[in-house]
Amino acid sequence: MDGERDLVDFAVEYARQKGASYAEARFERQEPEQFTLKNGTLDALYVGADRGIGVRVLAHGSLGFAATNALTRVDVKAIVDDAVKIAKASRRKTPITFAQEEPITTDWSVPEKTKLADVTIEEKIQEIQGVDKAIMELGFKIPVRFFQLADNRITKYFANSEGSKIGSYSPRLRVTYFLTVVNGADSEQTHRDYGWSGGWEGVREWGLTNRVTEEAKSMQRSLTEGKKSPEGKMDIVVSPMVSGIAAHESCGHPTEADRVLGREASQAGKSFIGPDDLGMKVGSEVVNVCDDPTVEHAIAYYVTDDEGVRARRRYMYKEGRVNEFLQNRETAAAFSTRSNGASRAVNYNVEAIVRMANTFVEPKDHSLEELLEGVHFGVYMKSFMEWNIDDKRYNAKYAGREAYLVENGEIKHPVRQTIIELTTPTFWSAVDAVGKDLDFEGGFCGKSDPSQPLDASLGGPSMRLRNVYLR
Repeated sequence: MDGERDLVDFAVEYARQKGASYAEARFERQEPEQFTLKNGTLDALYVGADRGIGVRVLAHGSLGFAATNALTRVDVKAIVDDAVKIAKASRRKTPITFAQEEPITTDWSVPEKTKLADVTIEEKIQEIQGVDKAIMELGFKIPVRFFQLADNRITKYFANSEGSKIGSYSPRLRVTYFLTVVNGADSEQTHRDYGWSGGWEGVREWGLTNRVTEEAKSMQRSLTEGKKSPEGKMDIVVSPMVSGIAAHESCGHPTEADRVLGREASQAGKSFIGPDDLGMKVGSEVVNVCDDPTVEHAIAYYVTDDEGVRARRRYMYKEGRVNEFLQNRETAAAFSTRSNGASRAVNYNVEAIVRMANTFVEPKDHSLEELLEGVHFGVYMKSFMEWNIDDKRYNAKYAGREAYLVENGEIKHPVRQTIIELTTPTFWSAVDAVGKDLDFEGGFCGKSDPSQPLDASLGGPSMRLRNVYLR
């Protein structure tokens, strides 16, 4: 990609000549493959390729951005002219500044034991057809079986006027599925998502066939043995999947610095956390919620973000208190701090904004059995099917899919439609013990308008919550 690197370097140098006080350019090439298998039949297949360059400049205290997929010097020069013109025309009352960062020169890549490019689309379809066949052999009535496999190979080169020059290669793999199991006039539905950074070996690491068949078995059991979930105040033990959605929605989103500053208010929403609320108590002392792009093989793995800042683990909630916001260089300057490498874009043709990566509850040392032992009467929620949360990320609801009654520390029969409905501080304050069984599911982080869905991981260990209201 020497030609593309030359164009990026040219864009940065030309922007400086045009009067930009700061300039960055990002080449990105994406090579996605995706197919859908519906009830055993191939329903859709997409193989694509996209590449281009985006340029962002800071001039006269304002930002300008422009992008092109025409990779010639003439076209790159034109987008630099546009970006500088946009910035100079903005005439902001409050000039934008960037937090200071040292330049980085590096090339990083995610290893692939079996390269995604070396596996044919026919082999990928055959793999998912095998999973579909396995659940049909269970003999259950499963009228809706929807599988989607998507992979993408993302190559980038970033340079800025401070001297950073960063190349990267990130292969990503994702499987999403929906199932509906029917028994008589009743039905049970599920949706799961698994993500991986790396090669085709990710399918084996997931143990996909076993996970899907076990899910189908639990759905059938809920239909045939499930009883109404108990209501009222009681203890609940939640699984890594439930911990993950709570971490993402009620910690990750409200600690995005642009939300905290109100800049997403008319788009993705606000935050119940204010700019001066670092240190505010939102949970018990055993609660640590992190976002870490450097978790190996998590689908949102990266070493440097799309502003060329080195990634690190961020503790948004630490010992039950708001500890840190997710920052890009612009918001970091507004908070008089440093960026923590949370700036990402979905492709070359949009600006990078503050985003989560792999968000999870930090594990501690309890086994699941130890968490359950402490429950006299309550519920073990192993998965969820539905969630809702308001645009300040304060009032939330999580509706269980697979759940069980717990009596005197023992798991009893399945219970159906367990609903946790409470505020974010109430949820995290009720946590009195955290497990060690850290696990992740794939997901998408939605933000901005038009929406920019971006790869994310949601995870955590099992947790025990005391005396929360279930309905």
